[in-house]
Amino acid sequence: MQPGDIYRHEAFYTDLSTGKLEPKYLLILAVPRGDDIVARLLTSRAHGRPETPPCFHGRPYGGYFLGVPGGPLNSKTWVDLRPFDDLDPAAFHRHSERGILAHSHTLPLTVLRAVLECVAAADDTTRRQERHLRDTLAALR
Repeated sequence: MQPGDIYRHEAFYTDLSTGKLEPKYLLILAVPRGDDIVARLLTSRAHGRPETPPCFHGRPYGGYFLGVPGGPLNSKTWVDLRPFDDLDPAAFHRHSERGILAHSHTLPLTVLRAVLECVAAADDTTRRQERHLRDTLAALR
C-alpha cells in the first residue's frame, strides 16, 4: 500500500432501503511509519462540487475532481474533502487479507501531488493529517 493507491472496500456502508452492505472506494494519501493511514473517500456524486477548478474548498461540499479515473471508476469522480477517520494499519491489512479491501489502481504521481496539496489545505483536515500529507508530498518531490 502506497500513497495514491485506490482501494475498494466491499462492505463500507449499509444501504438503508435494502439493508445490504455496499462498497465504497477510498484513496490512500499518507502511510506514516508507526502511525495511522491517512485516506479520503471517493464519490461520484457532485453535490455542488465543481469540475473546475479541480480543488474546491467551498460549499456545500469540498472536493478534488479526478475526472474519470478509469477501470471500475468509470464515471466522474471526486475526492471527498469532508472529515474521514484515519485507518488503523493492522485492521487495514486484516481487511485486505480477507478480501474486504482490494487494490483497484493507482493515481498518476502528478495527480496525487495536486490531491495531497488540496486535502492538506482543507478545513476538515486535522493538523496531524496535514503534517503527514505534507511529509508525503515532500517525499514525492
